[in-house]
Amino acid sequence: MAVYGTTLSQLQSHLWEAANILRGPVDAADFKTYVFPLLFFKRISDVYDEEYAAALAESGGDEEYAQFPQNFRFQIPPGSHWNDVRSVAANVGQALHTAMRNIEKANPDTLYGIFGDAAWTNKERLPDSLLRDLVEHFSKMSLGNQSAEADILGQSYEYLIKKFADLTNRKAGEFYTPRPVVRLMVDILDPQEGESIYDPACGTGGMLLEAVHHVRQNLGDDRTLWGKLYGQEKNLTTAAIARMNLFLHNAADFQIVRDDTLRHPAFYSGDNLAAFDCVIANPPFSLEKWGDEIWASDPYGRNFAGMPPARTGDYAWVQHMIRSMAPATGRMAVVLPHGALFRMGQEGTIRKKLLEMDLLEAVIGLGPNLFYGTGLAACICVFRQRKQPDRKKKVLIVDASREFKAGRAQNELLPEHVERIYGWYRDFAKVDGTARVVTLAEIADSDYNLNIPRYVEPQNETEIVPVDEAMRRLQASAESAFAAEVKLIAILKREGLVQ
Repeated sequence: MAVYGTTLSQLQSHLWEAANILRGPVDAADFKTYVFPLLFFKRISDVYDEEYAAALAESGGDEEYAQFPQNFRFQIPPGSHWNDVRSVAANVGQALHTAMRNIEKANPDTLYGIFGDAAWTNKERLPDSLLRDLVEHFSKMSLGNQSAEADILGQSYEYLIKKFADLTNRKAGEFYTPRPVVRLMVDILDPQEGESIYDPACGTGGMLLEAVHHVRQNLGDDRTLWGKLYGQEKNLTTAAIARMNLFLHNAADFQIVRDDTLRHPAFYSGDNLAAFDCVIANPPFSLEKWGDEIWASDPYGRNFAGMPPARTGDYAWVQHMIRSMAPATGRMAVVLPHGALFRMGQEGTIRKKLLEMDLLEAVIGLGPNLFYGTGLAACICVFRQRKQPDRKKKVLIVDASREFKAGRAQNELLPEHVERIYGWYRDFAKVDGTARVVTLAEIADSDYNLNIPRYVEPQNETEIVPVDEAMRRLQASAESAFAAEVKLIAILKREGLVQ
């Protein structure tokens, strides 16, 4: 796909090569800390140049007019442009650090803290020669709108996020949810024009962006979401990446706050948490030290269904998200470990309360090894403030554990898997061996245990094999068994155990 002479694959390759320049001195887990700020710095500098040229042409060459702040989306103070840093031969890291901080200060409402806290001045890790190579590499390709429009640059950015996640599988779960899983969750919530979207554990912002894409793909006006995208993320670097991600996808107005959601929720209205139409998240699984010390007297009433155990924060996230749903239109989708479906004690008490409130609409069990950092299978739980009349006092239980493409390092949901799973949710009907609509009375009879095999029994799939194929397999098995027997006898003779 070409845009003004630059293809998506060319841009992706160019960005990936920037990461390769860092190999050696910088650990792969830290690539994102350096590459993303440079990419964003180059992008806003190139766009600034385009905006200046456009204003100059519009004014007939009036340089004073062309420099008016209103001509630019972001302000770049004198001496802080990409080209200013490019001209520096020594102490390049200090020049980068200074330019980035000056840009943040010049755009306090939009870019404050967006470049993160990379140690640009650490010459042991980032000598001048390496940084000059990196700056020159980025300088080879224009990242302005005329060379790389927002959609293409956004796709390339997402590509880079995934590549970094693949490199650091163990740590990637902290900031990246595989996009097919995100797509499934967003399809289920089906955000509409003008609705508010909230992710309390937003990572790199993928779920918020997928909501925007969903509205656009359904021929809606995604501009009606500007000012209605909200995210919170504890990690400083990841929160900065999320904001860059949204800017590079041309999102005009959003709020991403860096802080601890369970201890210090960022969005509230008066004495209550703010309420949103769509709430979506993949929070950390079974988080320890999640903030139980302040939840006993939580001012927002997030322990309304019970106090989660101190060592497992899954139901802290669930209750926070439920409290964040709008009273009439609110719905939410959350990724949880399977243990949250059946663990007893305090979690069992909370689960019972939520079921009695008839908020849970569906439980979808996913296949193993889909998520970074864990080979365990997870599930998606769907909640609604107001269920459709025919879904009240019922829960759809789906076993989608066989829906994936096996991979060497990680399994993957393909588009057909996403479509099939979504179809089961949409139809809300029995599918032998896969899905079943269960009444709350039946769940109560099972002590409010939601373990999927209790309700959905996998079908025994008997493979039908032609006679000639069956004979071939039998012969191969016999030959294999005979070879193994000969090998075993040889070993026993060598050891003197048989004559």
